[in-house]
Amino acid sequence: MLFDTYYDRIVDILSEIRDTQKEKLVAVSEKVAEVIRQDGIVYVFGCGHSHLIGLDCFYRAGGLVNVSAMLDTDLMLHNGAAKSSKMEKMQGIAPSVFERYCLTDRDMLFVISTSGKNAVPVEMAQTSRENGIFTVSIVSSAYFGDKKDTPLLYECSDIYIDNCVPHGDAVMDIEGVEVPMGSVSTAASSYIMQSVLMEGARLAARDVKPDVYLSGNVDGGAEYNKALIKKYLPRIKHL
Repeated sequence: MLFDTYYDRIVDILSEIRDTQKEKLVAVSEKVAEVIRQDGIVYVFGCGHSHLIGLDCFYRAGGLVNVSAMLDTDLMLHNGAAKSSKMEKMQGIAPSVFERYCLTDRDMLFVISTSGKNAVPVEMAQTSRENGIFTVSIVSSAYFGDKKDTPLLYECSDIYIDNCVPHGDAVMDIEGVEVPMGSVSTAASSYIMQSVLMEGARLAARDVKPDVYLSGNVDGGAEYNKALIKKYLPRIKHL
């Protein structure tokens, strides 16, 4: 059945990430821990479907409170999917988005783009580093060989983590369907992002208490989270 094969493909990719990216996962986790100890903010940026990775770790049960998704309506899907795809390729947008979030040298930024070749994520990483912010990219090395006259995202980051997604993202050939189906980039990049945040919290917990949200749907959850929201509301734009 297709769901068995798709499951296997996803597990294979997650296993490849675990086996080939461990050293980088550890290094980035240590940086997350440092940001937590410094009372900094972990920012996460992506265009189109890549912004889902930021949403996946922002303001949710079991998530670090000091995570801020960078959400620009014109670069998300709900305000015109085709338009957002065109805008992601336009130069000059990233700096104006970056400046609205007021990052400091206590913070760090993740930029997610599986292809890693569109203008906005590339320029976001460049802008971040120019402002002294430690910048991590989550990309697929399958795109490194694509012909490009401008820099790729992984070249503009302090460190990149390979999400091991194949070129074209979709991994399933379906009988009677002309093109592949079954994208895997969201699962792969979310695994990376959640893993380094959890490991970072574990490392930081040796020195400080990481702030983590409790589900608002369990007894006492809303009250528990209320104090955390009040603490970070002045610093996290979308709270």
